[in-house]
Amino acid sequence: MQKSVGGIIHPDAMNFTSNSETSKLNSKTTEITKHFMRAISILGTSSNAGKSWLTTALGAWLYRQGVRVAPFKAQNMSNNSYVTLDGGEIGRAQAAQALACGLQPQVEMNPILLKPSGNSTSQLVVLGQAKEHIPAKLYYRHIESLWQVVVETLEDWKSRCDVLLIEGAGSPVELNLMHRDIVNLRPVSHLQGRWLLVGDIERGGIFAQAVGTYQLIPEALKKAGLGLVVNKFRGDLSLFAEAATHFQQHLPHLPYLGTLPYQDALQPESEDSLCQEAEESNSGQGEIIAWIRFPYLSNSQDCQPWRLDDGVQVKWVRSPQQLQAARLIVLPGSKNTLRDLAWLRETGLAAAISQAKSRGVPIIGICGGYQMLGDWLIDATGLAGDAGRVPGLGLLPLVTEFAPSKSVRQVTAQWEDEIWQAYEIHMGQTSLSPRGVNDSTYGPVLLADGVSEGLRGDRTLGTYIHGLFESSAVRQSLMHLARVEGYQPAAESWQAVQRRLYDDMAQLIEDYLDLTPIRRYLEL
Repeated sequence: MQKSVGGIIHPDAMNFTSNSETSKLNSKTTEITKHFMRAISILGTSSNAGKSWLTTALGAWLYRQGVRVAPFKAQNMSNNSYVTLDGGEIGRAQAAQALACGLQPQVEMNPILLKPSGNSTSQLVVLGQAKEHIPAKLYYRHIESLWQVVVETLEDWKSRCDVLLIEGAGSPVELNLMHRDIVNLRPVSHLQGRWLLVGDIERGGIFAQAVGTYQLIPEALKKAGLGLVVNKFRGDLSLFAEAATHFQQHLPHLPYLGTLPYQDALQPESEDSLCQEAEESNSGQGEIIAWIRFPYLSNSQDCQPWRLDDGVQVKWVRSPQQLQAARLIVLPGSKNTLRDLAWLRETGLAAAISQAKSRGVPIIGICGGYQMLGDWLIDATGLAGDAGRVPGLGLLPLVTEFAPSKSVRQVTAQWEDEIWQAYEIHMGQTSLSPRGVNDSTYGPVLLADGVSEGLRGDRTLGTYIHGLFESSAVRQSLMHLARVEGYQPAAESWQAVQRRLYDDMAQLIEDYLDLTPIRRYLEL
């Protein structure tokens, strides 16, 4: 039995895979096969250099070539997760990469996921299943046990695909971390694969970035380099024409593959916290849809479908003043619901939200935001933040009680006549409070797998369903409720837009990069 205090697991109780999970992996890794899988690791000179983007683009490009390709990242740290068909959690970047590769997302694409919850503590998710909340120091004490999970998963992929694209994290040559880095050089070394290096020219110093990173890579792995990609160039590419000469002079053993222009429109989902601020930047023109920027925000990608529509703009807000012009207010997901609720009160946003409702502004709560809209939140053990019984915003007659069990599942959602795939990922159970039991003015928001879900009242609704706004019918209904004129939803579905995005990314790298070294290695 695992021994824990306050949700923190003790060192002598660390067991990252269940017996069934271990048996499943071992049975696959002992299969004898003549299949030979090639691996390419996409490394970066820094965080936010473009590793996730390039991995996605390469996956889409190889998929167009008819190659059986799959994405992989040993470990992510993110509160933006995706729910697989079997109810597991992985980073959203790997989910997007899977779709670009023509695959359903699977937990083996991201065996270790860390979901920060504050105070240098994260929820540890192994092979899609939440284990415990774990401090950073304790996590690194058990890095070798986690590496074995990664190894088993890598071995599993050998019989399942022709090419494995391995995304790195941050820089592969952080000298103080390399001895315990299981994300960058170790996987590609284990598979005896090759690697690409991508650098971000936008932040400056691209030559120092590339040359310095290459020089610090261990000698035994330098010869495995396939090439260098310069990313995020703004302006006239002819001004960078001499780059090839400089790179050839200073990096003679690492081919320069080319430079990619900065692409604001071609951006798939990412999990890196440094990328999140860019995703949360204001966008569009028109009436304001205000999204509350919680300190412990999670699943921020729920806002993305709105960015495709005309007549509205997404605005992330941190102060009451920013709500003055809002026509719709959204309280998104939270990884620390009680602390984010306290933050709403400390900043004055709680009062401002109630005032906005009295002016007729619709209020929407998703997941943690849904829980905050209720009358009470009860957390006996501190699972959702600090333990205790806390009053909610009182905008819906609900009570939420937090428990160790976690609901993680994909659902078939239905709003009016539109049906689409969405998902739940939350801790806690929400039910009607006494004042709402016999009140017929409240009703469900939508159907999830044919069952009524969420609660809606007078211009206020809440739901556990992530992906709610991927339905154009939902977005149109809310704009009608908000009395927004001039609103026009995107002509294409969200899913169609995503598929076209991957195709465009594949075309971009084919147009701007010399892919010959990759073709040669993969024998294409």
